[in-house]
Amino acid sequence: MNSAANIEGKDNLLEFKKKQNSSSTWYQRWGKRGLDLCFSAPALILLSPVFLISALAVRLDSSGPIFFRQRRIGRYGRPFYVLKFRTMIHDPERKGPTVTASSDTRITRVGRFLRKSKLDELPQLLNVVSGQMTLVGPRPEVAEYVALYTQEQSAVLQLKPGITGAASLSFSNEEAELAAQNSPEEYYVRVLMPRKLMLDLEYSAKVSLKEDIRLIALTVTKIVRHAFKSTPGVTARESAL
Repeated sequence: MNSAANIEGKDNLLEFKKKQNSSSTWYQRWGKRGLDLCFSAPALILLSPVFLISALAVRLDSSGPIFFRQRRIGRYGRPFYVLKFRTMIHDPERKGPTVTASSDTRITRVGRFLRKSKLDELPQLLNVVSGQMTLVGPRPEVAEYVALYTQEQSAVLQLKPGITGAASLSFSNEEAELAAQNSPEEYYVRVLMPRKLMLDLEYSAKVSLKEDIRLIALTVTKIVRHAFKSTPGVTARESAL
């Protein structure tokens, strides 16, 4: 699959969408970035001890880099590298399937805790501060998945990718659903991804401060409730929320 060519084939739509920025609200143009910085910058400072402890634990637990970096597609189809704390052995995709079961031996001891508590996602606050991501928005996908978007679905690329969002919350049990499938990745692409994109498109029509605060509050509540509960299942690659 020539994913790069397929993504570039959506350029006309993305250029058209860019022109629609003139009709976006004040919050979409300026307020959302302000909210990102107001939340993420203080969070990085307040959570710095957690960052340091997590980084040290990853380093001591297994060989390899502290961070897991994966190339994803961001706003307007621009690629960037999403950051996470590494929860698996180095180069996991070269040493096993592209999907990960909860019992996968590639997951490290520290990695199991980080994934269960969602602490592995904390480095994405750096993506937010740098402007590559936002707190609330569609989860960024790899180029191979983005190349499968229909023209209508590719409209989500008008939005900056987020750490959490309506789709992330609605499919928080995605791992269990995938675990029940004979071909988890195929099921994700054909069934789950279109459903998630539909929710992301619905969110794009009602982006507002009130909606973002609501989704952030729901995310924090869900993480607190499930931080120390087991999360059996399967996730695509080193998948996000």
